[in-house]
This record gives sequence, structure tokens and C-alpha cells, in this order.
Amino acid sequence: MLNILVVEDDKNLRKLMTAVLLKNDYNVLSAEDGIKALEIMESSHVDLLISDIMMPNMDGYELTRLLREANYNLPILMITAKETLDDKKKGFSVGTDDYMVKPIDMDEMLLRVAALLRRSRIMNENRLEINDVVLDYNALTVTRNGESILLPKKEFYLLFKLLSYPKQIFTRSQLMDEIWGMDSEADERTVDVHIKRLREKFADFPEFDIVTVRGLGYKAEKKL
Repeated sequence: MLNILVVEDDKNLRKLMTAVLLKNDYNVLSAEDGIKALEIMESSHVDLLISDIMMPNMDGYELTRLLREANYNLPILMITAKETLDDKKKGFSVGTDDYMVKPIDMDEMLLRVAALLRRSRIMNENRLEINDVVLDYNALTVTRNGESILLPKKEFYLLFKLLSYPKQIFTRSQLMDEIWGMDSEADERTVDVHIKRLREKFADFPEFDIVTVRGLGYKAEKKL
């Protein structure tokens, strides 16, 4: 079970977020400020952090900065009471991965948590092998029989995602949220364009196919 740490000084909101996450099969730890959060992380493994910004003793900015300086690479979802460009710039500059504005929509929070955890899993795996084909996440390359193809970032992320979960169907919306981000202004046809390019580049690879599931989306199938 994945561990999520909720850092929020508002007791009622903290309880609500905890209850929603527990109901959706996450294990939840909670803290009322950044200092308590650091104490928890010293003794417990945390897969994802949800942190308010404005808190007593240590705010969300300082908490995030300290974690990144200590090489904690877990996803961080930052919560703020106001949405300004300066707030977002400061949040991203210290190392947050995503942003939500109060009042929090719990359904949207769950979507963002799931997307961040999926991205984290892919990032941490770094390498995927399918028989003679090797996908290197750090180099953005697909290698087969000693020959490597360097892909643009979005094409590589899309291919890596599909091949990480063979036979699992992903809707265009799911792929857009994860690869391009939930706030992207690109439309879902962008996915179709990238799929077309991938099919053209790997048409002669016998190891896998990218399959269109009519009315739903796409999936990858291993052939060997």
C-alpha cells in the first residue's frame, strides 16, 4: 500500500483529506506543519507528499526546499489558498511537482495524486526491456540489436508508458494528463499525432504493436 503524507494545519481539512485518501486504499500519515512532517519522514517511507503552503513553524515552501536539498525525490503536491503566478513560480522553483488551489475538490485531488504516482513509478524504473529492445528513460533512447533511436521527450514518455503496462487500455485523456500534464492547453488529437509518429518509427519492430481500441484509446501489445 502506498504511503501519502498530508501536511495541513487546518485540522478539519486534514481529517477530510485523510478520510478520502484512506477510502481510496492509500495509507495516510499526517502532520500539522513542516517540522512534524520532517520528523515523520525520518522514520517512515513516504511515496507522495501533499502540503499546504501557509503553516506555522515551517511552511510548505521551506519543507519542499529542505526535502529536495536532502535528495528526496518523492512527488510533491502543493496546496495554496490563493492562486498567483508568483506563488506558482516560488513553488516550482523549490521543487514542487503540482499545484492545487483551495477550496480543494477531492475528486481532482485523487486524480492528481494518481497521475503523480504513475509518473514517479515510471521515472524510478528508468529502463524497460522487451526481448532485444531496451528503452532507456534517462537517455530517451530505444535500442535494438546495437542500434539506437533517440526520441523527442513526449514520444518517448508515451511509448514508455504504454509498454510499461502491456494490454492495458489508456484513454487519450489519461495519456494527456500524465504525459502533457492536467493543465496543458493541447487537445487530445496531440496524442493521435504522437502515436502516428511512433508507429512510423517502429513499424518494422516485431517485438510490440501500438493498438487502437476504437472508442476508448490505445494499448501496447508485446508480440514475442
